[in-house]
Amino acid sequence: MSKKIIYSTRPFRSEFVSQIATIAPDLVWRTSIEESEILDIEIMLGWDKKLASTLLSSSTQLKWVQSISAGVDYLPLEQFSNRSILLSNASGLHSDSISQHVLGIILSDYRGIYSSILNQEKQQWKDDSLSFRSLEHTNMLIIGTGKIGQRLAELATPFGPTVIGINTSGHKVAHFNTTYPMSQLSDVLPTMDIVINILPLTMETTNLYNATFFSSMKPSASFINVGRGKSVVTKDIVYALTHKQFRFAALDVFEEEPLPQSSSLWSLENLLITPHLSGMTPNFQEKFMKIFLKNLKSYTEKQSLSVNSVDLAKGY
Repeated sequence: MSKKIIYSTRPFRSEFVSQIATIAPDLVWRTSIEESEILDIEIMLGWDKKLASTLLSSSTQLKWVQSISAGVDYLPLEQFSNRSILLSNASGLHSDSISQHVLGIILSDYRGIYSSILNQEKQQWKDDSLSFRSLEHTNMLIIGTGKIGQRLAELATPFGPTVIGINTSGHKVAHFNTTYPMSQLSDVLPTMDIVINILPLTMETTNLYNATFFSSMKPSASFINVGRGKSVVTKDIVYALTHKQFRFAALDVFEEEPLPQSSSLWSLENLLITPHLSGMTPNFQEKFMKIFLKNLKSYTEKQSLSVNSVDLAKGY
């Protein structure tokens, strides 16, 4: 009888492979897979779409998928549920990187650094239209109060904003001055100076940021998306920025990636585009393996996951 396989879609250092072998000696580690071995995969790190039809067939041995990302909207969640496949994500792994990315954007906007970069390209020294802002006494709205949202709130607080959170129920969360339920988002939005999306993509959050949303923002406000691209309706944010419905936006994720050269977004000077890099994390392997090894121990002992287990019905 063939040995069951842990198949990783990316390599990891030998020190981690050794720890995996110690925890799960009955499983074989693979970073490449032969066709004859696919049905022997029991655990998968990442997801290989080319293998999906076989992995999700009636004869599959797949029991657990460990996502390498925090978001799992790209995975076949309904099929996982039908096959009783466990799913865990990498939530928390990117908290520092994404939080620092967001703060970098805010400070470069508020201190005129982004505008200065644009002026440098034009060899323009003085810009009388430039205005400077301070984070003190601003209202910062973080939509999504999970691990990333909490870390961002913690890092932002010393700069002096009032940090307000939006989550499903409005439950209190550490580092936030106040939290509101999603149902009150439209009530809170018009008084916010900085609006940041960190939500996963679900049916409820797809196209959440649309014409109605943008037209309700303060004209002086800024909007930052480091959540999912499909949460923002591209044509609506183009219209809103073109017509100055709000002042500035920064997008790290997009409805279509890579962003096509033909996109109207490229030409907007009040928009900062970054190529889905907010989650790029130094020491990724160490941070990821803290999650995976803990779950692997729990899985081998109890056939359950101890951290970052995803509710397949909710999608997070």
